[in-house]
Amino acid sequence: MVVFALAVFVTMSSCSLGCSGNTNSTELKLWSVENQSMAMQLAAVFKEMERLRCEQTTLHQQQQQQQSALTQMHMTRDQKRRGHDEVGTNILTYGPNYDVKEKGEGEEEDEDSLDSFEGDSRRSEDPCFHYTALDQYWRATNTTNNNKMCDRNVNWKGWYRLYYKGQSLQMPERCVPVNKCGTHAPLWLAGPHPRRRDGIVTRRVCGHWNKNCCAFESTPINVKKCCGNYYVYQFTKPTSCYLAYCADINTLVCGRCRRDQSCVSRDKTNWMCKTNRWSPMQIHFFASFPGQLKGKVNRIKYSKVLVNVGRGFNRRTGVFRAPVHGVYQFFFSTQTTNASLNTELWLGVNGYWVAVSQTNVARPSSVGSLSTYMTFLRRGASVYVTHNCGHSWANSASSTITFGGSLLAQWREHNVNVNIRTKYP
Repeated sequence: MVVFALAVFVTMSSCSLGCSGNTNSTELKLWSVENQSMAMQLAAVFKEMERLRCEQTTLHQQQQQQQSALTQMHMTRDQKRRGHDEVGTNILTYGPNYDVKEKGEGEEEDEDSLDSFEGDSRRSEDPCFHYTALDQYWRATNTTNNNKMCDRNVNWKGWYRLYYKGQSLQMPERCVPVNKCGTHAPLWLAGPHPRRRDGIVTRRVCGHWNKNCCAFESTPINVKKCCGNYYVYQFTKPTSCYLAYCADINTLVCGRCRRDQSCVSRDKTNWMCKTNRWSPMQIHFFASFPGQLKGKVNRIKYSKVLVNVGRGFNRRTGVFRAPVHGVYQFFFSTQTTNASLNTELWLGVNGYWVAVSQTNVARPSSVGSLSTYMTFLRRGASVYVTHNCGHSWANSASSTITFGGSLLAQWREHNVNVNIRTKYP
């Protein structure tokens, strides 16, 4: 016979309204798990640890609310002494064991906050503190058992919490392949798990068989989320055999994945954390203006767009907006024919003129000019071309008034130094 015992000493200080001092009490709680496996013993230890942690959190919240309520009561008394008879906007309500909660006028009580004011009588009925640990390895979604199990033969009573080798997990919310979970038709939860403020909810349960994920619609079960981020289930007998409730092993695997990882599977049964491949975005654009430009044009609207990979260029506005952080290279060109006339095109970045394409023809001829510019841009930066003065010309075939650019190197979000500042003249 294996006997496992654990003694927990809990020292609590309790004070209610109207008490003259603090009363210290020490409680000794002792329990034993006989003829159980080490996994079951560990599950019992984890259960008690979580219960004590929740009670400690509840006690701390109660003390804070009591202090706030006492302060409010003293303020109310002071107002009465000053002769203020008007009713305030704050209402004091008393919960079990004279726990005090403050709420605004017309405000509804939040279910999460009410949990922190449960008395011992209410906690004794809470299934989060009274459940049976169900640690059977064959219930795992990645397990195939030759001896098919049937939960219709189990005398279900009360609430249960799923474990796998001493580690807490939950029912799957997706269809489980047949012949898994130690049975023919695995039972999975046909609906999302509840939030803590939802309390006890009823969920449908489906069994997968013959390529139908809900071939067997079993009796609905009750589910509740508990303090400590775990769930308890009120299982019922399935409608037929062979059906059994599943324990989603992916709860343990996918819960360990980092932000830069995804939980992936080839067979939708065995899952693993895989680092996401990072590939730089491809951004290229090239546009032209098939016409003449004279004098001042604030922004050239290049209507003929030949390349726009990454969709960073807008033909209606003539503005390119950087889709990602990175190093970009731009080019822009013009062509003029008038003698003794200065023609200027400026490249604008976020409202600053940073580069110029300039021509000055000394005699009647046609002269073109091409300028390039490279810079680091943050996502959302705007780039455009301004025709400042002179006379530029082009047609649909020549493409002499052009604007284009490419992303040379993309920077990841966490690699962008917040101290980088791009300076413009």
